[in-house]
Amino acid sequence: MFDLNISIKTFRIISTMEAISFLVLLGIAMPLKYIWDTPEMVQVVGMAHGILFMLYIAGAWLMKEKLNWSWTTFFIAVACSVLPFGPFYIERKYLS
Repeated sequence: MFDLNISIKTFRIISTMEAISFLVLLGIAMPLKYIWDTPEMVQVVGMAHGILFMLYIAGAWLMKEKLNWSWTTFFIAVACSVLPFGPFYIERKYLS
């Protein structure tokens, strides 16, 4: 049971960081690139978000296995990863 709690906590942290990185990418970095012609932040935040996205997908798979999520729940978690605020929904709905 201890291992499960650590897995859930780790997935929550990754999920939160992925969601925040996506919001920063969309709300700050992209406007800086396209409005003020400064693409540097997109490179940094985009890379971080990409790594966090891959960790999120791997974590969702791990949660599917450990929490016996159905395929539907897993695909909802994956779909929410591409929506702003989506990972926050997954945390509240499936990890509470």
